[in-house]
Amino acid sequence: MTQITALDYVVMAIYFAVVLGIGWALRRKMRTSNDFLLSGRSLPPWVTGLAFLSANLGAQEVIGMGASGAKYGIATAHFYWIGAIPAMVFVGIFMMPFYYGSRARSVPEYLKLRFDEKTRTLNAFAFAAMTVFSSGVSMYAMGKLLNLLLGWDFDTSVLVSAGVVLAYVLLGGLTSAIYNEVLQFFMIVFGFAPLVWIGLRNVGGWGGLTSKLATAATGRGLPEYAYTHAWQGMGSASTNSIGIEWFGMVMGLGFVLSFGYWCTDFLVVQRAMAADSMTAARRTPLIAAVPKMLFPFLVILPGMIALAMGDNIIPPKLTEAGAPLMDSLGHVVLDYDLATPMMLVKLFPTGMLGLGLTALIASFMSGMAGNVTAFNTVWTYDIYQAHVKKSASDAHYLWMGRAATVGGIALSVAAAYVAGAFNNIMEFLQLVFAFVNAPLFATFALGMFWKRSTGHGAFWGLVAGTVAPAIHHGVSLAAGASPGVKGGYFATLISYPSEMAQTFWTAIAAFTTCFLVTIVVSLATAPRPDRELEGLVYSLTPKPVDDVQSWYQRPSVFAVGVLACTVVLNVIFF
Repeated sequence: MTQITALDYVVMAIYFAVVLGIGWALRRKMRTSNDFLLSGRSLPPWVTGLAFLSANLGAQEVIGMGASGAKYGIATAHFYWIGAIPAMVFVGIFMMPFYYGSRARSVPEYLKLRFDEKTRTLNAFAFAAMTVFSSGVSMYAMGKLLNLLLGWDFDTSVLVSAGVVLAYVLLGGLTSAIYNEVLQFFMIVFGFAPLVWIGLRNVGGWGGLTSKLATAATGRGLPEYAYTHAWQGMGSASTNSIGIEWFGMVMGLGFVLSFGYWCTDFLVVQRAMAADSMTAARRTPLIAAVPKMLFPFLVILPGMIALAMGDNIIPPKLTEAGAPLMDSLGHVVLDYDLATPMMLVKLFPTGMLGLGLTALIASFMSGMAGNVTAFNTVWTYDIYQAHVKKSASDAHYLWMGRAATVGGIALSVAAAYVAGAFNNIMEFLQLVFAFVNAPLFATFALGMFWKRSTGHGAFWGLVAGTVAPAIHHGVSLAAGASPGVKGGYFATLISYPSEMAQTFWTAIAAFTTCFLVTIVVSLATAPRPDRELEGLVYSLTPKPVDDVQSWYQRPSVFAVGVLACTVVLNVIFF
């Protein structure tokens, strides 16, 4: 526990006041369910673009990516340079015309328009469960952080933090969440940029960092380049820090998990759908991609610096008796989630520590509010209105949206305790995505680009694509892990060098199974006529016309520039 001064508390208090003030200022504009749940499709692209990024920039990224940086080194940047940017470009150029043009209020509702009601319902329940778990991860991270740094009781920390998010979402709905996400983006940048600068200075700059990480890598039985080069050693699972070969990385993360998340997860898609025009909606993920490609230097480097500094910066996980936790191989289980928070405590002076803590709190609120606003929309429109009360007044659905906000946060509190079983919350979150988003991407890819796919095919493909990863996860286990929530609950037939490698192959199993089953069942069932699929399938939809005058404002030109910069970064850190 660290000593927080009055100045640190003042910085935090100002932030909380501004966050709640934004919700209070917007409360009078929440007149309809469309205002509360969808922002009335009225926001400019720079706002939705930063919110698109910041909704993903929750505690699971700021803390989880720092944890992965300490555990895997610069290879964690794969989550950005192949695991985010290409998919963000794809959703902006190819998929937003369907989402925005169809006037669907959510991703599950698009599935109803393209396929049928049962496919929509299956995805709605799966997505609702995923948002609850994801929000629970943010709660767990924040409760643990406040317990460690401020000495607050974990239960109290979770409840107080949840209460603040509940207040401003209830007041201002999705619009409040989006504007607060823009604020939180800048708080995270201003809070973590000084941490990276101070940390690099302490380890002797980039040269000193690479030298110390080379020593750390060889000490763990890895090549000396394992923590400082993203692609070297990817020819074999035994010669890189993540423990997976290049095909598993590119297919599992770069294609299945990445496209599954950025292209189908309503949490982020909802931000683009709040834009004020089709062109703005398409530019939203492209605008977000620019800072996204630079964020490894902001959130991964603190973890790498913590590893390089040594001096027991990263503490072990403790048993209930207070002793260090050991894995099945007899190694101490480090609590990598504390890498970034411990860097703040060790390196920041008074005042700056308050800024750094506020940045962490901002990341928590960003992730949690994003999940809650996605949950209340899907619950209200795709579950409640579709199956419980189909023809109620708009005022009733507005009330239900607020009630769903309360219910979603209550369920997230319960999920927070499950997240404690993992020593890296990013690994837990990727596993959830493997079960939900990976098969869903196969459904969307076929639905948008193959008009022959049918509702029966999509439904049974999703069912099979959810069962397949459960089976794979149940018969596989990472080295050092014990059978249970981390896998191997049926038998240990497959062993992986790391939990992340296990998750990537679980996602591949989910996508492949859903893709194949959807094709087989679709070919055996009757397709819908072309006239019913206009605006929902690529070949039957007019290409969007950009409402901008300058060539450099066109989404396609923007996309080429973003991809070119990403290639350069991969080459530099090869």
